[in-house]
Amino acid sequence: MSTKYNSLEELRRKKALLKKEVADLEDLLTFDNTKESLSALTHGFTDKYLEEEIDEDGETTVSLKTNEIVKEISGSIKDSIFSRSSVYGFAKSEAGVSIVENALKIGAVTFVGNYARKSLYDKSWKKKLIGLALIYLAPMALRFIRQKIDQYQKSKTTSSFEQLI
Repeated sequence: MSTKYNSLEELRRKKALLKKEVADLEDLLTFDNTKESLSALTHGFTDKYLEEEIDEDGETTVSLKTNEIVKEISGSIKDSIFSRSSVYGFAKSEAGVSIVENALKIGAVTFVGNYARKSLYDKSWKKKLIGLALIYLAPMALRFIRQKIDQYQKSKTTSSFEQLI
């Protein structure tokens, strides 16, 4: 890289050109106005998410508009997930049915469990008995009811098959 210069003046001009080029690159890389620089880099995408605020010292700072970001995300989620066809398709699928059934079961268990817990801590002995009955007898009663419903469904299915034949 040995470049030969004919005169000292030529070397000084080359040095000035290099200094100017470095200064231009520094201006390009430093964010004097952050919002405008980010706007130029993102081609205007960040304009609606950023706002400039002036603090008590008189300096401008850039902050995010979180409400705009939340609106954008919730709008896109609402449009993509909660469209009528996707909700209808999910509700008809086996996964949707099982999720709804499980949610109902969990809700019922939670409701009964909370009621039983509150009843056990009550001062009245009648409510304590109700709480104990819910804890110990309710599961057995539910199993019995489920068995009877299953037997009923099997008999109905069998009778409908017999009618078809």
